[in-house]
Amino acid sequence: MKKTVSILASCLLAISMMSGAAQAKSENNNGRGNGNGNGNGKSIVEAPAAVPANATAPTDKDKDKDKDKDKDKDKENVSIKEKDKESVTTVTYATYENKGHNGYKGLLHAIENVKDKPAGAVIAELLLTQYPTDLTPEMKAELVAIKDKDAALSALAEILNQKGSVTDAVYVQKEAILANVKNLNSYKKLGKLYAQTGKNGVKLYVNGEESTSGVAPIVTSGSTLVPFKAIAEALQAEVVWNGKERSVTMTREGTTVKLFINNKTAYVNGKAVTLQVAPAIVKGNTVVPVRFVSEALKATVKWEPESQSVVIYEE
Repeated sequence: MKKTVSILASCLLAISMMSGAAQAKSENNNGRGNGNGNGNGKSIVEAPAAVPANATAPTDKDKDKDKDKDKDKDKENVSIKEKDKESVTTVTYATYENKGHNGYKGLLHAIENVKDKPAGAVIAELLLTQYPTDLTPEMKAELVAIKDKDAALSALAEILNQKGSVTDAVYVQKEAILANVKNLNSYKKLGKLYAQTGKNGVKLYVNGEESTSGVAPIVTSGSTLVPFKAIAEALQAEVVWNGKERSVTMTREGTTVKLFINNKTAYVNGKAVTLQVAPAIVKGNTVVPVRFVSEALKATVKWEPESQSVVIYEE
């Protein structure tokens, strides 16, 4: 009898221990235990997020689809940004994008595309909507009051210079020259800006465009010699070089000018003319007396002393 009671007690004790272990395991699995037996913390290793029983692991095709959706969203965002650029002003964004230091080169084109407003008003609008240029009410009022293109552009160049943007001011002042090639004051202002950048010396402008030939104008014996190509190309003159007699002949609108290297005698329509300085070859470039050639080809020549600018333009 005692043996039977002892066996029964052992069975009851084993069942009780198994029940307690199962309960402890259940509490740890549902996140209420922390593995330390206090039953109120998180488990040391957190389980991954639950996945529905009927869900399947994402395939490579699903991943590719997600990537394509992301690309489509990126393209859509870029498209929206481009449309925003186009709608900034009444002038196409491409007119001044990527031109000049901050895109200021091309302002003259922008002004010409807006016919119903004074030049200063157009510039003020562009500065406030397109460019990172802060305008005070006084600056805006000054610009809006200006009607002429060259005056408005010169005023903007001065504003940019005052703000310390000398490079941008140079681009804008060049636009001012193109707006009115006869205004010598514009060349003078550009010369002052150039001086701030360290660019000095004699410069040549033909119809508002600055010559970019490899040889700078040369002043000698009171005359200025410039590469003949700079004049001929800008004035659209026909040029013939004779290597045997070392002469250059330029023809434009029925006028023919012939010059000889290292010879002060030139010919205009076959008539001999004595030059103050003979043409020469400098660094492989033929240079000729700028005033004589320009006037012979029926173009106007001006000298702006402060900026040391030779200005040639057609009437």
